[in-house]
Amino acid sequence: MSATEGSLRSFSSRNFTLFFLANLVSNTGTWAQRVAQDWLVVTDLHQGGSELGIVTALQFLPNLLFSLYAGSLADRFDKRKLLIITNFGGGCTAAIMGILIVADRITLSEVYILAFILGLFGALDAPVRQSFTSELVGKSDIANAVSLNSANFNVGRLIGPAVSGILIKYFHTGPSFILNAGSYILVLLALTLMRPDELHRNLEENKSRTIKESLIYIRRRTDLVAIISTIFFASTFGLNFQIFNTLVATKIFHKDAGAFGLLGSVLAIGSLAAAIVSTRLDRDRKPLFIMSFAAIFGAVLMVSAWMPTYITFAVSLPICGFLALTTMISANTYVQTTTPQELRGRVMGFYIFIFLGGAPIGSPLIGWLSDAIGIRQTVTFCGAATSLGTFSVYYFMFFKKKKLAEN
Repeated sequence: MSATEGSLRSFSSRNFTLFFLANLVSNTGTWAQRVAQDWLVVTDLHQGGSELGIVTALQFLPNLLFSLYAGSLADRFDKRKLLIITNFGGGCTAAIMGILIVADRITLSEVYILAFILGLFGALDAPVRQSFTSELVGKSDIANAVSLNSANFNVGRLIGPAVSGILIKYFHTGPSFILNAGSYILVLLALTLMRPDELHRNLEENKSRTIKESLIYIRRRTDLVAIISTIFFASTFGLNFQIFNTLVATKIFHKDAGAFGLLGSVLAIGSLAAAIVSTRLDRDRKPLFIMSFAAIFGAVLMVSAWMPTYITFAVSLPICGFLALTTMISANTYVQTTTPQELRGRVMGFYIFIFLGGAPIGSPLIGWLSDAIGIRQTVTFCGAATSLGTFSVYYFMFFKKKKLAEN
């Protein structure tokens, strides 16, 4: 089977290949900065779980405020040009933060402000980037491209934390931010070198389309409501490994930056495995498949909370990563492939709104709970919320409706 027919067929698109390679470096930089930012708050600035939760909340708050609007922009304007703007802004923000750290002038207030600004560019970027996938490869290869992008993301997640751990150990946190700032240059270069005439664009005029139209469309589809609701519980409570790993490594097992960064890389092993497997699964993952993996992920997360040693906790992370990313890739693929192209940007904007918009609620709660009731108890609560939330969605959206229909 040739690459154009198998799991690598999206690479037959020159534009996709350019974007993929640039994002490989950019994702590594992103994860290096995330690890450095958490270490900066907890160790260098001597703050606790509550402050770490606030930083995370501020970084994801723009998703709650602007994702729907960004999805509308994605359906109305040139996505490639929008991505040039968002990546330029993100790179400048990371550079400013890195310079302040290297100059030893960073304060917690500045971390709060810059985390919010970085989150703002990220919130505008995410729905545009998600819906841009279909323009790079065409509808028939969306599922394959989404899986390859997820593999890309998790290679960065595998390498970035380890690189950041080494940089922090020997040079403190500043260079990780500088590394991330530099990685944006490659993305800007890739976007500039793309051939616009090879993009799979919808020529239909979309400028009059509204956000309300996409919300009406989603409301009419029980399957999308169920999947997006499941993603809310899994992302708001379950996908907080940056907070979990930071607190477990520093507060429970009292490890250094290298050991902390290693946890992120170990987690990515399972996530990368899920992404690779998904490139070979072209069939649409149905809602029940997605919800089952989300519920199992929550249960395994509860088990991981009580691992007695650093090693056993690290061993449990790839399993969590595999289950979590299988859920997310399947949900993302299902939403994109079952949504009309003229609505895809706005629907993905709402998807991102739910996927990342819960962090401003969940992160401060998790940070506060970790200080109030303990870290292990907090991770257990998050796993339970993921599983019970998923069961509730299934009961009300499918099981109960089926019973009422039979009666």
